Amino acid sequence: MRIIAGSAKGRTLLSPLGDSARPTSDRAREAIFSSLESEFGDVDGISFLDLFAGSGAVAAEALSRGAVRVVAVEGDRDNAEVARSNLEMVRKSTDTNESEVHALTVERYLSGIHALKPFDVIFLDPPYEHSNSSITEILETIIKKNLLHEKSLVVIERESKSGFTWPPAMREVKVRRYGHASMHYGELN
Repeated sequence: MRIIAGSAKGRTLLSPLGDSARPTSDRAREAIFSSLESEFGDVDGISFLDLFAGSGAVAAEALSRGAVRVVAVEGDRDNAEVARSNLEMVRKSTDTNESEVHALTVERYLSGIHALKPFDVIFLDPPYEHSNSSITEILETIIKKNLLHEKSLVVIERESKSGFTWPPAMREVKVRRYGHASMHYGELN
């Protein structure tokens, strides 16, 4: 895995050992950021929350492309350390961009957060065995915690055959399929 674009373009990312994480493919990462650039004009200056971060590859890509605040949340401590190393490597190639890695479950992180400012983009890449209802609960918590503003975009990676239904307070913007994975884009109603 490599950083695709931005200040750390071409740098190699560390990968977790074993099968404890399923990194988002380079092709899917490129497509996600192409969609975000289409939506925001540029990733430069946005705030980005990566839930179920795994190796932190998506968060590192956001940081490399100029996101000013990047937060990665990963429940597996070993994977969180890999994510921390990847973000630190990228952060060294940026000016003043801020990054954090939390070695907590998404649910625990969300229960303790008190956002001062909502995020522009929230990316969720839960293990495929996570039920859609558990993801809906996470999204409802995100809404209750005011982590979204009217122009925020939520991107959820799911196995293509599983599909996804947004909670009532949100609507689907688009779905893009990349092999076995689909990216579901949504926003507040």
